[in-house]
Amino acid sequence: MVFNSTNRFVKMSRLSRFCGVLTLSMALLVNSGQTNAQDSVAAAGGGPAAATPAAGGGGDAEKGKTLFNNNCAQCHAVGDEVIVGPGLKGIQQRAPSKDWLYKWIRNSSALIATGDPYAVQVFNKFNKVQMSNFPNLTDADIDGILAYIDQASAPAQQATTAPAGGGTAAPAATATSGPSELFTFVLVALLIVMLLVLGVLLAIVTILSKAVTPVTPEGTTTQAPLAQRLKEGLSSAFNNSTLRSIVIWLFILVATKETIDGAFSIGIQQGYAPKQPIAYSHKLHAGQYKIDCNYCHTGVNKGKSAHIPAANVCMNCHGVIKKESPEIQKIYAAIEQNRPIEWVRVHNLPDLAYFNHAQHVNVGNVQCQTCHGEIEKMEVVQQRSSLTMGWCIDCHRKTEVNTKDNAYYDKLVALHRKESKEPLKVANIGGLECSKCHY
Repeated sequence: MVFNSTNRFVKMSRLSRFCGVLTLSMALLVNSGQTNAQDSVAAAGGGPAAATPAAGGGGDAEKGKTLFNNNCAQCHAVGDEVIVGPGLKGIQQRAPSKDWLYKWIRNSSALIATGDPYAVQVFNKFNKVQMSNFPNLTDADIDGILAYIDQASAPAQQATTAPAGGGTAAPAATATSGPSELFTFVLVALLIVMLLVLGVLLAIVTILSKAVTPVTPEGTTTQAPLAQRLKEGLSSAFNNSTLRSIVIWLFILVATKETIDGAFSIGIQQGYAPKQPIAYSHKLHAGQYKIDCNYCHTGVNKGKSAHIPAANVCMNCHGVIKKESPEIQKIYAAIEQNRPIEWVRVHNLPDLAYFNHAQHVNVGNVQCQTCHGEIEKMEVVQQRSSLTMGWCIDCHRKTEVNTKDNAYYDKLVALHRKESKEPLKVANIGGLECSKCHY
């Protein structure tokens, strides 16, 4: 009886493995079909390989992108959308000349004061909102910004191939929106295989349950009531001294671990997301409108603190935009009553720890998201990282120092290369010394 059950179990196991291999094969077939379809679309002109980058103009578009995000993105879009000022798509074609753009960007108020007709027209059209002046931008900087605007606002070019005979170009192949017949067939086949596997597993459970069921001398199976079997099992387990000792020690170990973990978590506020006096959305401002962090947190590149923006920074935009919003009215009320907005601090290091934003952001090129998480996706700001000493030290051990084109590190790099072939890490330049972070 046992021998036959074992044979049946072995057969069922083989069938289960066969079904598993068949399922994997079907999954690979689906993946291969999707990859081939994507390759076909790309080859026909619908994929990324067929895209042609837009012309960037005469300036450095990459540098212009950084300058645009830091200085212009708060009030202007590269397309046609109006934020505070007009959308900048085609700005070089709309403006009287490039020299006029240089004057307007550096000092728009002075150009308006001269009575320039186009300057006055733009000023009046957009509610007489005074544009910020940028006297420090060079001609090359402005050319870079204009090149980036042209590049970012240019429509994607469609790749077409003209026939050799000079006829009309053949239309590019497009991917169908619905699933193909092969894909539908594969999905149905996978569903059938999964049902077969489920049947195999149920058969195995049935075989094993019959194999362990007691058999009487007459050949019939007997089974005590469930309540009686539970009572006998619990009684037997309770009277077993070894099992009782194991349970007690497990309880002691788990309780000790939870106590220690609780003690180490004192003061750690990971996940803390307090309600603020004004519902400010980083997801809207930093995410959707892509306002650069430096625009509001002006100290992040210059000093120890990143700074909380004053109400007048908010008024640069909200003096015109959504003035009737209840949340914006709270800012107006604070200004009228000459009182600060009482923001609730989210990230708070203990007084015994020293942290300098400029040292990390400006010198170390550490991105805001490294410590604060994906802030551009947060409707309500929360503390994403633990900010513990171990978390900081671990970062110092892993982070490589950017020594490229920086003569300050030349001697340190030379000394480090004599002792190690590994890249120079923050830990190698004193990043683990107690006095670096503790007074």
